[in-house]
Amino acid sequence: SMSDFLGRFFARLLPVLLFLVMVVVVSRYFFGQGRADIQELALYLHALIFLGCAGWAYSADEHVRVDIFYRNSSASHKKLINTLGTIFFLGPMIGVVGYYSIDFVTMSWSVKEISTEPGGLSFVFIQKSFIFLLPLVLMLAGTKELFKAWK
Repeated sequence: SMSDFLGRFFARLLPVLLFLVMVVVVSRYFFGQGRADIQELALYLHALIFLGCAGWAYSADEHVRVDIFYRNSSASHKKLINTLGTIFFLGPMIGVVGYYSIDFVTMSWSVKEISTEPGGLSFVFIQKSFIFLLPLVLMLAGTKELFKAWK
């Protein structure tokens, strides 16, 4: 599915993140040079990976679940719990995050927000747009799970 594809795609960025962090550490501790730009790029890449993989984690049932009662339930009871959880918890969360992100992101784009750190990146407004990725991938994954549960 699309959420799985996106999750695998963004997961492939982990070696790039590791490399950036290594560059920051080597630059700082071996050469005495702080690299705010690379450090921020690693931070933004981490956010992109996390947000992009959230739907994949949900689809793979690797998300956090309080399963005190769930783990010993029958398959039909689990299907009901998953459906109600998707509709009454995941759905509203997607709506709230999506809705409240609009003003946050548009404000950042309107001022072409840049880093406040000396030597930082000049495209923070693009990074803030990654927030929309979370509701998108979770909506894809939630829809997939609803169809999977009831087919």
